[in-house]
This record gives sequence, structure tokens and C-alpha cells, in this order.
Amino acid sequence: MRYILRRLGLFVITLWIALTVNFFIPRLMPGNPAEAMMARFRGRVNPSALKALEAAFGINTQKPLIEQYFDYLGNTLTGHFGTSLTFFPQSVGTVILQALPWTLGLVGVTTILAFVFGTLIGLVAGWRRGSALDSLLPPVFVITGALPFFWVGLLLVLLFSVTLSVLPNDGAYDVTLAPGWNMDFIGSVLTHAILPAATILIISIGGWILTMRNNVVTVLADDYIRMARAKGLSNTKIMYGYAARNAVLPNLAGFAMSLGFVVSGAILVEYTFNYPGVGYMLLQAVNNQDYPLMQAMFVMITVTVLVAVLICDFLTVALDPRARTEG
Repeated sequence: MRYILRRLGLFVITLWIALTVNFFIPRLMPGNPAEAMMARFRGRVNPSALKALEAAFGINTQKPLIEQYFDYLGNTLTGHFGTSLTFFPQSVGTVILQALPWTLGLVGVTTILAFVFGTLIGLVAGWRRGSALDSLLPPVFVITGALPFFWVGLLLVLLFSVTLSVLPNDGAYDVTLAPGWNMDFIGSVLTHAILPAATILIISIGGWILTMRNNVVTVLADDYIRMARAKGLSNTKIMYGYAARNAVLPNLAGFAMSLGFVVSGAILVEYTFNYPGVGYMLLQAVNNQDYPLMQAMFVMITVTVLVAVLICDFLTVALDPRARTEG
């Protein structure tokens, strides 16, 4: 219980520090979002137009900094992040909610699949150390994991879109279809997701395989594995009940981090395939100096990573009895 309370306390402190940094960084930069937007227009800036934009973006330079800080914390807790410059006059929350489902569906599902399949393959490879599976798969996927996202994506486009013409090469669905819960639209979404999902899977699965394989090899040398064998337990029981349960613990932290960063999207993949997810939107926000949108996405990424790590800590307590007695 003390372990959980300490982790919750660390979560709150870390979140507060991250929000504070997110508040001060844009204010230490010259100008403000309204001035950045007006700078796109050549010529003299109309003061009345600048004041109107500042009001629209919720900028009040007359307020003391400490008052602005508490207003910012209140707006963050209630989900009010202001107006997006890139998608003006839409609110930041609306813009993010439009892109988030695409990233969760593509990057989120693919990340989970990569972790599950990579962990299982790594478990079998480590259990059968020196076998054909152990000699072939880990080295192959480690090599693929070192390849750039955009290079693999372009290679898949060249093969399946340009040469074979069997899969689309960009977008999230056929723009001639009306979005809705019908088979034509769902089929189009799934078809457009195949190449970007395959790109992420090819790149990310190798790390999970190698990490899990090495963890299993280390765990198999421990005394409790010898004791389990001496008791006459079956290989399946030892493999999943003892080796896998302990070998997966170091992987959970990495999986929590990767889940947290799902909300930022695989930027290069989404850009390569022109996929309308959060990663592609973040790139647009940076290119357009969209400070409100960048701030909101920073908060979202930070909170998601912290929550994912917190859940990982709770899972560690559930899987590892030693963590329950810590402290």
C-alpha cells in the first residue's frame, strides 16, 4: 500500500512540474500566438485586429503572471486549451478529438500487437535458446527495427501501391465515401490502414522480441526455475507460470512508455501516408507555430505517459510479490 501511495504522490508531483514547464516555455518566447498569426500577413499589423485575436486566444497581458498561471491550471483541468491557429476558429479540444481516434486506431492497436507478438516470439526464442527459431527471428527483426519508418513505408508503397496496385498509398479512407458505420466505409478505413500499420509493426516488433528473449534467458538461470524443474512441473507451467511472468516485468515499463507515446502518433508514418492522426497534426502545429495546439498536445502526451507508467507500476505489484512488501 505504501508503494502505491508513493507512486501516486510521484505522479501528482511530476504532472504539476510538467504543467508548470508547459506554462512558462511559451511565455519565455518572444511574441504570442496572436502575433505569430498576424505575422503571416505581410505589411502593417492592425492593432485592433491584434487585440481581437488576443481576446479570441484568451491572451491577457494585463494580468499578473501568477494569476495567468492559475487560470492556465484551471483551464487545463477543465480541458479548455484555447483556439487553434492552424485550424482557426476551431477550438484546440475539437481539433484533437478529430485526430485522436485515427491515431488510437492505427498506432495504438499496432503498438499492442507488436508488444504481444514480440513478447510471445521472444519468450519462445529464449525458452528454446539455440534453436532455429532463436537463430533466425531475433536477428532479422533487430535489423528491421533499425530501419527508418519513412524508408519502410515508401518501400511498401512502391511494392503494394505502385507495382502491384492492390493497396492505397495515402489517406485514412476513400474520400468519395461518406463517413459512417457501414461496411463500405469500414472496409475502406481498414484497407487504408494496412500499409501504415505494417510499417509500424515491422519497425517496432524487433525490440520486444530481443528484450523478451534476453529476459527469458536470464530468468532461466535463476534458482526458482531449477526448483520448479526439481518439483517435476511441466515445461508449459514453468514457461508461462514462472519464466514468462518474471521475464515480462522489465518489458512492462517500456510498454507503458510506448502506450503513452501512442497519442503523439508515429509522426513519420502518418506524414509518409498522409494519415490524419495526431502525429501529422502535431507536425502541422509546429510548422504553423500553433502554440495553443502544441501546448495542449504536450499536456496530453505527458498525462498519457504518466498514467501508463502508473498502471505499469500497479501491474508490477500484482505480478511481483516482492513489490507488495516494499517499504
